[in-house]
Amino acid sequence: MKLKGKSYMSDKEVRIQDDLYMAVNGEWLETAVIPEDKPTAGSFADLEVGVEKVMMEDFAAFAEGKKTSDIPEMKYAISLYKKILDTDRRTKEGIAPVLPTLEKIKSLKNVEDLNNIAAEFVMEELPLPVEIAVTTDLEDATKNQLIVVGPSIILPDTEYYKEGNESAKELLSVYVDMAAKLLEYTPLTKEEQKAYIDDTLFYDALIAKKVKSALEWSDIAGYNNPMDIEEVAGCVAPYDIKKVVADIFGDKAPKIINAYDPKAVKEMNGYFNEENFERYVHWAYVQTLVKATACLSPELKALGNTYNRALQGIAAEPALEKEAYQVVSTMYSEPVGVYYGRTYFGEEAKKDVVDIVKRIIETYKVRMKENTFLSPETKEKAIKKLSVIEIKMGYPDEIKEIWSKLVFDEEDSYFEAVRKIMVAKAKDSFEKLHEPVDRTEWPMPGHKVNACFRPSCNDITFPAAILQKPFYSLDQGMSANLGGIGAIIAHEISHSFDTNGSHFDEFGNLNDWWKEEDFAAFKEQAKAMTEQFDGIPFHGGKVSGELTVSENIADNGGVGVTLAIMHTIENADFREYFKNWARVWRRKASEEYIKLRLASDVHSPAELRANMQPRNFPEWYEAFGVTEKDEMYIAPEKRISIW
Repeated sequence: MKLKGKSYMSDKEVRIQDDLYMAVNGEWLETAVIPEDKPTAGSFADLEVGVEKVMMEDFAAFAEGKKTSDIPEMKYAISLYKKILDTDRRTKEGIAPVLPTLEKIKSLKNVEDLNNIAAEFVMEELPLPVEIAVTTDLEDATKNQLIVVGPSIILPDTEYYKEGNESAKELLSVYVDMAAKLLEYTPLTKEEQKAYIDDTLFYDALIAKKVKSALEWSDIAGYNNPMDIEEVAGCVAPYDIKKVVADIFGDKAPKIINAYDPKAVKEMNGYFNEENFERYVHWAYVQTLVKATACLSPELKALGNTYNRALQGIAAEPALEKEAYQVVSTMYSEPVGVYYGRTYFGEEAKKDVVDIVKRIIETYKVRMKENTFLSPETKEKAIKKLSVIEIKMGYPDEIKEIWSKLVFDEEDSYFEAVRKIMVAKAKDSFEKLHEPVDRTEWPMPGHKVNACFRPSCNDITFPAAILQKPFYSLDQGMSANLGGIGAIIAHEISHSFDTNGSHFDEFGNLNDWWKEEDFAAFKEQAKAMTEQFDGIPFHGGKVSGELTVSENIADNGGVGVTLAIMHTIENADFREYFKNWARVWRRKASEEYIKLRLASDVHSPAELRANMQPRNFPEWYEAFGVTEKDEMYIAPEKRISIW
């Protein structure tokens, strides 16, 4: 199958049998314009723009007192919104709000100084040699656990740091130029500014040798590496993680920490020790400054986002009102999402989509019973897992208590207000360590255009914002809805049995409940899917079949299950099904963004998601009369249908 790259053609010039994606989306691609403040346009991105437009109008009305909300937490969001819009104050303050934090970092003379203040750094999310957090225990999903990971790196992935990577050189050049300009605003001397940048790059390169790659992070089962805190302490010394944990948890300090990134923990001395402590300080200073610019003057904010714009190919900063909405809708995501859901999501649509979900689950059970490579015992357990999947549709029924704790004072600067919000969130997160997992929490807010499956909860979430055309509409017909939201829903359910989800049982526990021979048979299926995608040329790079295998398996399952349902509905239109499947993946993106996602995203490029999976199913060939003479043909023996 030929890939067109940036050469978009109209649907009149492309036969659907040769390129489903281009035949359906070619005309749109010719005219679509990527917003100057975003890296993409397309089905997902365009819905996001629509949600932003509606919500920006509402927030403007809130700020002007023309509109009110009965959601108490919205008053904090509106207060922060106004603070962001106060550019006169932000400009007047300039870099001043972050200077005390930067001085706190600069004043560190040795590791002991850091150990004495590290707990405060944790709460304020300042850069540390290793980072800790609280999340669901992988082996017991009813409990929480403390985890430890290595620090973040400047470039998107460790692969960028390999010798000869020209993209890395270009990006680091942009980063250095940005950091140099930002440091000119600080009290540092010219000599110090240069030293801080040199040390930041040196230290970052050391970290990159120890932390996980995107491919390694794609293996969720590989996160489970529980270690006694004494062992962790021995690995990360002279950093005193026992003291840090004790300072945060007191006499409730855990004895076990899960090392999600064990190499970074066990080999931390490769980038942090007494000898290079000054380099750590300089790195932490620069990283903190760059991050803080988002909450400083508009001038510093734009300058501090230079690297990110270059990384994604974004032409310009968003308008001030959009910036304010985007920040607030992230900081107060649940209240904003509930407001959006209550205001713009209909109960009729919610009921209809829930019915589609239930139908997909029941169809999945039938297909699981008919599965040819799993043993009866494993199939029975798989069906049990399907039976207890929790459905989160639209938005939460209630807002959690934490969102009413994200308060700040009116006189606070924008930077200080955000700092207080982050500390409150961190405090709440750490307090959950010895509490049962709250499975009613939502991983995504109602205004987010996305969907997800969580293996540790065995739940699927579909925010209200994605339940619009082309994904879903009450008036676009069941065939189109199944090719859109139906296949997305089935995709998320398929994650229950992909290369990650298959390791988690119906309770969300990491538990290899499959028979060994079943896993072996499944791995052969996964290997075939890996090979089907691996090495496909795309925009100057190649697709990694290994990195994207879980998402490709989920896409395959999503199409397979919904095609089975298509055979049971009245007046099924398979052509419309496949056209809408291609429509939901339409995307126009900057070259920089395409290359970024190709290197680090576990999802295949949108064009391939549209074109690759239909070829695995007989319905595709029957719907459009596809034969071996057509480019979207593959021989029957090469077709894959796992679930």
